[in-house]
Amino acid sequence: MKVAVTGASGFMGPGLVQRLLGRGHDVHVLARNIEQSLSRLPEGVTGSYFDAATPLSPDALADAEAVVHLAGEPVGQRWTKEAKHRIHESRVMGTRVLVRAMKEAGTVKRFVSASAIGFYGGTRGAEPLTEESSPGDDFLANVCRAWEAEAMLAREAGIRTAIVRMGMVLHPEGGALHKMLPPFRMGAGGPVGTGKQYVSWVHREDAQDLVLYVLEHPEVEGPVNVTAPNPVTNAEFAHAMGHALGRPAVMHVPAFMLKAAMGEMAKLALEGQRVLPKRAQEAGFTFRYPELEAALRDLLA
Repeated sequence: MKVAVTGASGFMGPGLVQRLLGRGHDVHVLARNIEQSLSRLPEGVTGSYFDAATPLSPDALADAEAVVHLAGEPVGQRWTKEAKHRIHESRVMGTRVLVRAMKEAGTVKRFVSASAIGFYGGTRGAEPLTEESSPGDDFLANVCRAWEAEAMLAREAGIRTAIVRMGMVLHPEGGALHKMLPPFRMGAGGPVGTGKQYVSWVHREDAQDLVLYVLEHPEVEGPVNVTAPNPVTNAEFAHAMGHALGRPAVMHVPAFMLKAAMGEMAKLALEGQRVLPKRAQEAGFTFRYPELEAALRDLLA
């Protein structure tokens, strides 16, 4: 089928596009900088202009039968007032613009929209969280709730819709792991805050495979947690990082230092969530890297 993809040149996008092409799908990317996006992707991929602040013509979807929506302002930055606005608008308004165009186009039958496990809020402790768990009420949880609400409006046009709630996606090319590697490689890594908060991680290959699996299984609708089945505490994560790199991992980072460096965004690292991929496993998806030690060995080899 023909699949339109936003965020195709981002952290998750290129690998997903490769998988789509390998499965025989046609890919049409939607991006603000078409030339730059296409330069990172294989030949044969087409593209149209897409921006969260601009109405999208139904023609831009190029008769796509499915849409995968990954675009959004990075969350991993200091949450200034301006940054919060960009994070909210890129996700909520961007999804609204996209869904309107999908409804008008009339060709789209399947929609997979990204969200984040921030949906559950950051004060849940060791509580196991599944797709049935209640939402949180902090900044990121409220963004995710509004973001998902916009995506679910696609159902009004008979479009089967799934929401993939991303955990901490691991790969040294980007994301949290990329930022953690330098201190850990120098032997200056270690637990953050109490170390008891949970890290709901997932290998990037599993994350990309699960998004593709959800796309190709239209019976899977609603929220799907994209996290490995075995979340770990922050202290366990630090130990596994040190072990994988052959470095000590005992340099404790106090909460106040992280707050001073990252501001409100530090809550993501200091509070954590214990999120389980219940619906993915019930749907028959098999994780290649269910355990952190094996995932880090593969990623850091």
